[in-house]
Amino acid sequence: MTNKELVLNMLAELSTKEISETRNPDTFQDHKDVAQAGGEIARNARIELEEKTGRSVISPLNAKTGIALNSSQNNEDK
Repeated sequence: MTNKELVLNMLAELSTKEISETRNPDTFQDHKDVAQAGGEIARNARIELEEKTGRSVISPLNAKTGIALNSSQNNEDK
């Protein structure tokens, strides 16, 4: 996960929390709607960033690849 992906994930979580505090959801469906609204904010930010930079925010990196990269770098250092 890149820094951009992490920041957008944090934006989705923060947005969801703020919306939840405002709406005070009661039912499962209410909570689901709040989560979708928070995610939509991050999605819109990602799309706008990609349009303005011409580069994808999404990367192929994940925890497994990151661990493998760190392991191979540590082995090269020895």
